[in-house]
Amino acid sequence: MTVRAGREFLAIPGPTTMPDEVLRAMHRPALDIYSDELIGMTDSLLRDLSRLFATKGHSYIYIANGHGAWEGALSNVLSRGDKVLVLESGRFAIGWGNAAAAMGAEVEVLKGDWRRAIRPAEVEARLRQDKGHAIKAILAVQVDTASGAINDIEAIGKAIKAAGHPALFMVDAVASLGCMPFEMDAWGVDVGMSGSQKGLMSPPGLGFVAANDRARAVHKTANLRTPYWDWTEREGSEHYRKYAGTAPVHLLFALRQAIDMLFDEQLENVFLRHRLLAEAVRRAVAVWAEGQVLNFNIAEPNERSNTVTTVVMANGYDPSVLQRYCKEKCGVVLGVGIGDLAGQAFRIAHMGHVNAPMILGTLGVIEVGLNALAIPHGRGGTEAAIEWLGESVSA
Repeated sequence: MTVRAGREFLAIPGPTTMPDEVLRAMHRPALDIYSDELIGMTDSLLRDLSRLFATKGHSYIYIANGHGAWEGALSNVLSRGDKVLVLESGRFAIGWGNAAAAMGAEVEVLKGDWRRAIRPAEVEARLRQDKGHAIKAILAVQVDTASGAINDIEAIGKAIKAAGHPALFMVDAVASLGCMPFEMDAWGVDVGMSGSQKGLMSPPGLGFVAANDRARAVHKTANLRTPYWDWTEREGSEHYRKYAGTAPVHLLFALRQAIDMLFDEQLENVFLRHRLLAEAVRRAVAVWAEGQVLNFNIAEPNERSNTVTTVVMANGYDPSVLQRYCKEKCGVVLGVGIGDLAGQAFRIAHMGHVNAPMILGTLGVIEVGLNALAIPHGRGGTEAAIEWLGESVSA
């Protein structure tokens, strides 16, 4: 017996649920790729991506996922043998660093803790040791979707500045752009990158990179440049060069609709919605943790992200059993633990096209699973989430 008839709900941290409006935007014939309509849409998207990144710099659109955008960012500013400092707070900055190493960079990891965010003071201390400025780039993520950490990018930028270090500051905003503030110029970020399938509510397949003037100056002498990723090539006058070939027309229609929806809601309201719904999830998990089996992966409350919550399970309980129950019996798909947390955690995404019924439904299904599987937990987690929203969303 199941209660899962109907549309399956994805509570995973990407790809996220796409709004019906975004799906409908793609349901149309292909455009003439040389038409003024497509050129105008490209121009509007590049302008609005820079607005989302909060930069006066240039933005670029790649037909790629986030891993491709990593390579697009690195190849444009690095030369073979350059030293890169990776700031660990989970799996994804490490993955970006691995890409840099495979491309020919020398990579050093500033060791972090999968239960904590990056410590800006440690970044400053390491950079002060680099008297000869051997480090050419610093890689960090704003939100690591494996650990659930939110890193204080503004504070890290200040730490880099305090150290007087000229390395480029490069930030992965895949799991944060369009969900929470990202102030590229104000925070001293030189290169930002993101993808379409999380906060931007669009299909996987588009990667974005934004670069300021400092990064574009370094780009001129970078020798890891290749034709597909090259910013100079993409700044050519012919429209097709914006995509290094045929434009991904239907993905662009989807992205245009999604960004329009974000701007219609207004970014301040989008960020508030994410904060309120994330806290509802955290209120539920805090109650469930009273059973001594479930707990937050991120130890410090102010280091827990507003887009994904990673929940660890202890005392021999297997999160895959709960995940399987929620999916097969109730139609809710939870994120699995990945990297160092594989087999030890599950993840609840609260990013992109989410609202109160989606989040409360997800929490309710998890609580149904905890009860059905006799997994010890504090009672009333979903009620705590409801109470929080009732107090916080004014009449």
